[in-house]
Amino acid sequence: MSDPQTYMRRALDLARTAMGRTSPNPAVGAVVVRDDQIVGEGFHPKAGEPHAEIFALRQAAGRAAGADIYVTLEPCCHQGRTGPCADALVAVGIKRVLVGTIDPNPLVAGEGIKRLQAAGIEVQVGLCEAECLELITPFAWHIKHGTPYTLYKAAMTFDGQLATHTGDSRWVSGAESRQRVHSQRDQVDAIMVGVETILADDPQLTTRLPHVGRDPLRVVVDSRLRVPLGSQVVHQSSLAKTLIATTKQAPDDIVTELHRAGCEILVLPEVSGKVSLPDLWRELGRMNIQSLLLEGGRTLATAALNAGLINRLQVYIAPKLLGGAGLSGLFAGEGCSLMKDTLPLEGLNVEKVGDDLLLTAEVKRCLPD
Repeated sequence: MSDPQTYMRRALDLARTAMGRTSPNPAVGAVVVRDDQIVGEGFHPKAGEPHAEIFALRQAAGRAAGADIYVTLEPCCHQGRTGPCADALVAVGIKRVLVGTIDPNPLVAGEGIKRLQAAGIEVQVGLCEAECLELITPFAWHIKHGTPYTLYKAAMTFDGQLATHTGDSRWVSGAESRQRVHSQRDQVDAIMVGVETILADDPQLTTRLPHVGRDPLRVVVDSRLRVPLGSQVVHQSSLAKTLIATTKQAPDDIVTELHRAGCEILVLPEVSGKVSLPDLWRELGRMNIQSLLLEGGRTLATAALNAGLINRLQVYIAPKLLGGAGLSGLFAGEGCSLMKDTLPLEGLNVEKVGDDLLLTAEVKRCLPD
């Protein structure tokens, strides 16, 4: 294992095990290498716990002096809930630090590297940088904009239908695709739907995996509190909270009942009688929600897209023909009148998941500067 990329990719694998659990911190992995052998490794499990470098140094023990350390993100240099990792690397006598990418946090942003170099430690930056940047995309977006990085997930048939004319959509995509979505739920901070989805499908909005998964915060956008008190998002055994975003026009008695059931109610300004989505996104950002999986129907997705709140689209296309009118199109409304006014997408990626195709792309106007 003498290839430097192999060690960094191991650090990336370690970091991914904690995705969705580290907010407001990023997911980070670290590997200590001496004489072409891994002698220590670690990842940051959650905020308040030691950072990845510290776990890796602890495992390496006395073998860290003179060793290399591979870190997916620049070591921190400021005192937070834990001490500066750059100082810890200096203290144990690390010889060389290979960094995947610079930390976008203004409290670090290159200063960690400067501290290491001032101590005589060799630093290399940019190893597997694309993968390391992808890993911290939600963190970087949240640091810069204060709102969650939002992924809109949908599934359609080969002829572009989301559901039958009766509204039936179980199941458009295959079992492997649905399993992928549950893995994704395990890695995000929050999942969101509109009340129409609750009324139509009564979803659990939980993570169901063969191994133990983690349920994200469940967010329901419900301007008039029409969510049934007996729905699964209100009454089910889960450690995840249910947050219902509504307006001042919500009935007080329903608010009381939902509070009693354990739901949190967030009253927000309204726009045209609906919850102001930009205000909701800002509130979620203040709650340190970095990553948001939007699974709502066309109405909520259209409102989020029009407000410039969707960063990435993820569409599963099933090898099925529905035919007829059905319920077509990812978004509602009239849309653009001219092709020149269409919203461009970037970074298109195509992947086969089971029998389905998974198309992923970034919404251009939401790309970070």
